[in-house]
Amino acid sequence: MAARAGVPVSTLHFYEAEGLIESWRTPANHRRYDRRELRRVAIARIAQSVGIPLSEVRTVLDQIPRTAAVGKEDWSNAAAPWADLLDARIAILTRLRDQMHFCIGCGCLSLESCPLYNAEDKLAQNGPGARRWIGGASERADEVGRS
Repeated sequence: MAARAGVPVSTLHFYEAEGLIESWRTPANHRRYDRRELRRVAIARIAQSVGIPLSEVRTVLDQIPRTAAVGKEDWSNAAAPWADLLDARIAILTRLRDQMHFCIGCGCLSLESCPLYNAEDKLAQNGPGARRWIGGASERADEVGRS
């Protein structure tokens, strides 16, 4: 299972301890996994790679039947709560990709071309952090910063 899933055996043991996958024991006390567990491992790995905590992965995987045939609708319904979360992360990563090149090697914070310019620290009211990239209240402050 580990070789087929492309993960260390310890990952399988960890996922099992976390309730993400299940196995059974042979008379020789070896773990065995149903092939359906491969998909669960793949979902967990991909979700982790985009920063979704295992607790949320477990919540989604708990909606997938273990003893019945799993169809496309089962997966779609289980993954629906992630749609907005993933869209928000895609938007943040896109903003980072599109705006970060202005800062790399620059150091000048050009008032004419810097998309991150913060005249008179008007964004301080929104608290610390990358407010222009993560959205929310900073969207209003973006308009103030451009004027």
